[in-house]
Amino acid sequence: MGNRIPEELIEKIQRTSDIVDVISEYVQLKKQGRNYFGLCPFHGEKSPSFSVSADKQIFHCFGCGAGGNVFSFLIQHEGYSFIEAAQHLADKANIELPSIPSLEQGPGPTISKDSEKMIEAHELLKKFYHHLLVNTKEGQHALDYLLSRGFTKDIIDTFEIGYSLDSWDFVKKFLEKRGFTLSLMEEAGLLVKKNNSNEEFFDRFRNRIMFPIMDHHGNTIAFSGRVLGDEKPKYLNSPETKIFNKSKLLYNFHRARVHIRKNQQVVLFEGFADVISSTRAGVEQAIATMGTSITEEQAKIVRRNVSEVIICYDSDSAGIEATNRAAKILKDAGCKLKVAMIPDGLDPDDYINKFGSEKFKLDVIGASVPVMTFKMSYYRRGKNLQNEGERLQYIENVISELAQLDNAVEKEIYLKQLSSEFELSMEVLKQQILQKEQQKNRQRTPQQQKITTQEQPKRKPIQSKRLLPAFHTAERMLIGHMLRSKDMAEKVLERLGLQFNIEEHKAIVTYLYAFYEEGNEENVSSFLSKLPSPELQHIVSNIAMITLNSEVSEQELSDYIKQVLNHQKMLMIKEKEVEKIEAERNKQYKEAAQIAMEIIQLKQALKS
Repeated sequence: MGNRIPEELIEKIQRTSDIVDVISEYVQLKKQGRNYFGLCPFHGEKSPSFSVSADKQIFHCFGCGAGGNVFSFLIQHEGYSFIEAAQHLADKANIELPSIPSLEQGPGPTISKDSEKMIEAHELLKKFYHHLLVNTKEGQHALDYLLSRGFTKDIIDTFEIGYSLDSWDFVKKFLEKRGFTLSLMEEAGLLVKKNNSNEEFFDRFRNRIMFPIMDHHGNTIAFSGRVLGDEKPKYLNSPETKIFNKSKLLYNFHRARVHIRKNQQVVLFEGFADVISSTRAGVEQAIATMGTSITEEQAKIVRRNVSEVIICYDSDSAGIEATNRAAKILKDAGCKLKVAMIPDGLDPDDYINKFGSEKFKLDVIGASVPVMTFKMSYYRRGKNLQNEGERLQYIENVISELAQLDNAVEKEIYLKQLSSEFELSMEVLKQQILQKEQQKNRQRTPQQQKITTQEQPKRKPIQSKRLLPAFHTAERMLIGHMLRSKDMAEKVLERLGLQFNIEEHKAIVTYLYAFYEEGNEENVSSFLSKLPSPELQHIVSNIAMITLNSEVSEQELSDYIKQVLNHQKMLMIKEKEVEKIEAERNKQYKEAAQIAMEIIQLKQALKS
């Protein structure tokens, strides 16, 4: 991890980058005892469970389990690769890093030489287009149009909106003059080949209002151009390129992130025009997909930053269907959902222009409803509930949806609504729900059940404070003492080695033995940088936060090791008991008696 930067430089960056100072730029921290606490930036919460240790230079959230060192925080929060995080911290500390040919692959953008030139060209054109719109007579008609649509000069400057000239080759000449390779600019989506020629190119965007599209780090990577006349298409977008992948990008995310944290909420729109209008209306925690349905990857990005999502899509049939699809994907990612319902078939931009900002904030976003309420409203559309057939269809649809809900209280509330409105008994409705749930379970194959079970740990659930088994607690305590003391690690190596029962614990101690073997001193933050996955980092940061006695007695150490080894004996006893029952079933009484003796010996070993 991070092996392209010399180890001594990584250590220097870590020493000079105080984790409290770095995280304070993103999270409001308050000192309580030796540690600092704040609201976790990785999941929505009202009570602070996010802890930062200045002594250990680590962080851990006791709610969602996120944890690590200063590098880990930037990787998880900003989507940086390790090298990007190191470069960010080095810049802040005025530490010069060696020239790195290319950045390692990571959640952030892949920066090759070609990609750098593509971004450079987009940044240059963004500034040029914006200048044309706000400062020249050629862009005046475009500026007048935007102002007539309710855009303010502040919004135009904030989103760096621009204008492309009505020319076939101005941008081509502009870029060529500045040394950009035309074939690469065609690959970047800024130029188009002329009649499939390999040498002739013309401008992709002409006589359009230009909306720059930024990645999650604020780099300009694409454009969307809105036509001023009646030409088609109304919006012309950059094609997907090395630097622009629609399925991974959330529009305005880099700008909205601070408002998302502040409001502990994100408002999801279908397109960038709605985001700009909502920001103008004062809803600044606004993001959008790029004209496509939200993907699982985008949903995970949202969930890492906030738990509550308000979906605000168009209120036409297509928008309603898109809301249903988005709700399912976001729910599967672990988000809490509401839907902002816009009346009269309007989109958010039209609604704001017609009724104003305050009404949009209060009556649309502020009046958002649970997804189930939205679905009930959707199923009522166009139905005459006085008609028996249509009424039965509506009730059937709602019951099918309620059968999908996990929250028993929520189910009860909506069942009571149905019962009251249509004078149906709760018993009958509950029976219908039960039948739907049984039908759903029968339809799931064993393979689907296995997949579902395997997928569960990949989510980042809020951790419940359950009582751990004795052997699990013993392993955590041992690792906690080993993190603090190289001598303790050597004692555990001699007496226990890798005989830990939890696979993650086994992996952690393997890395810890190697860490000390390399001559490193006790330093949790440095050790975290050696771990290959966020999951292991989260576990170590959690263990490192445990309050431990400064000295460990021989009796305490022996008790911990005994608990770890006894669990393995208990598992062996259970296996032997199964073998004994099987032998007796097969009338192999001599073999069963032998197994019984082995079980007695194992149980005696537990007491020794």
